[in-house]
Amino acid sequence: MADIVVNFPGGKKVNAKIGDFEIKTDQLEESGGENSAPSPFELFLSSLATCTGVAVLSFCQTREINTEGLKIELDVTKDEKGNATNIKTHLTLPKGFPDKYKESVERIAGTCKVKRHILNPPKFELEVK
Repeated sequence: MADIVVNFPGGKKVNAKIGDFEIKTDQLEESGGENSAPSPFELFLSSLATCTGVAVLSFCQTREINTEGLKIELDVTKDEKGNATNIKTHLTLPKGFPDKYKESVERIAGTCKVKRHILNPPKFELEVK
């Protein structure tokens, strides 16, 4: 069985079933969608941000560092075609975050598995049946 199965519930909606979860996507109204869910590209960007978040959260929890106020934001610069040309991650550390861990958490934030796959992409194949 496939790891991810995509279905088409109508309009511009395209959903993905991953195990017990269903990830919904849609397009903006100006692109013919209903804007009822994030676009696939928005999900791609959010996977980068949340993957970084998992790494940073784990780092803090392992060291029993309070995560209140911890925040990750992505700024995406796009060209005229809407393609990302620069992705900047802003990591806001909680008040009282120990100085001795700042370098380490910065390094950990850069090790996200999604980012590693962008920097070292897998081979892509398409089989049409």
